[in-house]
Amino acid sequence: MTKLTKTYIDRLALPEGKDGEFHWDTEVKGFGLRVSPTGKVSYLMQGRVHGRSARITIGPHGVFTVDQAREVAREHLRSMRMGIDPREVAKQKKATAEAEAVAGVTLQEVCDAYVSRPGKLKASTQIEIKRHVATTFVAWKDKPIAAITEDDCRKRYREMLTKGLRGDRDGGSPGQANQGFSVLRALINYAARQYKKADGSPLILRNPASALKDDWVALPERKTRIPESKIGAVWNALQQWRKVAYTRDTESSIDLVTFLLLTGARIGEAAALEWERVNLDEGWWHLPDPKNRNPVWLPLSTQAAELLKTRRRIKDNPFVFTSWGECKHISDPRDTMKKLSAVAGTKITPHDLRRTFTTFGIAQCSVELHKIELLTNHVPKGVTARHYLETSHLQYLKPEVQRIADWIEEQGRIAKGDNVIAMAARQGDAGS
Repeated sequence: MTKLTKTYIDRLALPEGKDGEFHWDTEVKGFGLRVSPTGKVSYLMQGRVHGRSARITIGPHGVFTVDQAREVAREHLRSMRMGIDPREVAKQKKATAEAEAVAGVTLQEVCDAYVSRPGKLKASTQIEIKRHVATTFVAWKDKPIAAITEDDCRKRYREMLTKGLRGDRDGGSPGQANQGFSVLRALINYAARQYKKADGSPLILRNPASALKDDWVALPERKTRIPESKIGAVWNALQQWRKVAYTRDTESSIDLVTFLLLTGARIGEAAALEWERVNLDEGWWHLPDPKNRNPVWLPLSTQAAELLKTRRRIKDNPFVFTSWGECKHISDPRDTMKKLSAVAGTKITPHDLRRTFTTFGIAQCSVELHKIELLTNHVPKGVTARHYLETSHLQYLKPEVQRIADWIEEQGRIAKGDNVIAMAARQGDAGS
């Protein structure tokens, strides 16, 4: 043993043993250092607390000088003589720091953690969650999630019900309010499971969004579809509009809406369809990762196949329904839907086209319910259908999808004598 100095330490040779070597200081009892087999030097302090031996690592040589390490050792020695274990003090400090960090975790941080879990959420779902945090709850996104109160939730929910997202919408936005607070409830539940206080209890014991139970507005179930008496006129209008469309985006919008009517597809899945997922020779199109996570190959009717065959393919653009926009494909055919609604005599959304396909497929074309469910990419609920039917490769349902398309086209022939409303070009449209 000797007094540890920098000169002494610099002269130390590499130890031969696999456990390294210890060198103890003569000035402060219990203060020493360990030299690892690789030559790393670490300062330490060894003493007793309540009769039990305790060894504490101070830190590496270079970060601490020998004099600094010796002074830290003296502090530890004083604490140990008073019955205080520096290791427990360090644990408490660490736990306190972690608890403070957890208590301050913000809504945005929880959102980022929630959506970044591998394989848990579809990209479209992630976008919706991020959108609500960035818009519906923009005033709270940098606020500690544990600080969101029941009164906060009630006030914001009622604001959206009566005034909309930004406080300027007559009649409010009850749909967005329900969707937004469903997102918030999920994020807070996630935070309650993932973040703990220093004592191990959940960061959030009661979800403040649960207080909305008595305020929650049940939205009426949407059943809108194209009326049967108007389906022919709508089909004829789409065919005529396509003939006079003189911009690429307008034509893509019309074709996308027609495709939705012929297939019953979801707007997001059809809009982002790429050519590599279409086989016109065999007559199918493919959804590799649809909403229900069931990859599916769907049959094309001759009408849908002909529509796709006549679509213009754009170099370096993989999408079927191309656009000059940033995402390179049509995502919201609102102008076409507005004109279509005028022909139908009622407001029609892209999802209403899906409902139209389903309703008339069953009611007018006698397609069985479980087949309609498969064609609209809903896994059937029945045990036999779910476990014994082919639910991915659906080319065997080509007769059913053809029957629906033929019926729609026939309604167009029947309505041929009716007036067909031409869709005026949008102001500012230019040729492709």
